[in-house]
Amino acid sequence: MKYNRILLKLSGESLMGQQQYGIDAERLMQYASEIKSVAASGVQVAVVIGGGNIYRGVESVAFGLDRVQGDYMGMLATVINSMALQSALEKLEVSTRLLSGLTIQRVCEPYIRRRAVRHLEKGRVVIFGAGIGSPYFTTDSAASLRAIEIEADVVLKGTRVDGIYTADPEKDPTATRYTEITFDEVLNKNLNVMDMTAFTLCKENNLPIIVFDMNTPGNLERLLNGEAMGTLVSDGGSRDGHKPTLDPINSLLQPLVGKLPEQA
Repeated sequence: MKYNRILLKLSGESLMGQQQYGIDAERLMQYASEIKSVAASGVQVAVVIGGGNIYRGVESVAFGLDRVQGDYMGMLATVINSMALQSALEKLEVSTRLLSGLTIQRVCEPYIRRRAVRHLEKGRVVIFGAGIGSPYFTTDSAASLRAIEIEADVVLKGTRVDGIYTADPEKDPTATRYTEITFDEVLNKNLNVMDMTAFTLCKENNLPIIVFDMNTPGNLERLLNGEAMGTLVSDGGSRDGHKPTLDPINSLLQPLVGKLPEQA
């Protein structure tokens, strides 16, 4: 596999399938099956999923609700979707942990970075719910931040289209797809990849993003097996799946590594 640790970002709307709202069981099980396949190959998988199929915080203003209150409602929607995905994965006998940015002890663990990494190292699929636990931040921002924190190799943004286009391919038949594009080109061309906060986090931390079609069965595994698909957004490097790593010998933190307690 090209990557050792990935952060998979899924939209809540994608869970609707052909429905108008809610969760489509067939689509949910498809996603769970895809994740199981790549996890079984040894790839460490973390997932962030939106809540737009249930509630979007930014819509609160239209209802006359307070924006902060609406955003918290949206976070709870992501927890519902995360619980559904966890249940689907466990139905397929995949060891899974749900970590939440909000404290909801009855249904999920609180987010602790070291614990999340430990779960991944043990081969468990980790799902991050409730965004980052603060209003005014999208699940795209949560995906970027969590990916950086757990030192993921790449953010894989699964969508219903097969990459980034020069225009909306559903509206403009002349739109063409980019195979690779740099962070600066995305900004200069004003292309819609992620919200600006999320995108800037990836750019500043040199974390590549691949936008691809998640709704076609097998695409996730083919992508991780090295098949060129979707659109790679990076600082201009190639799809080699490698990134600079910290040198443990020269790191000032190295003397502390052996003293850290093991977490279950």
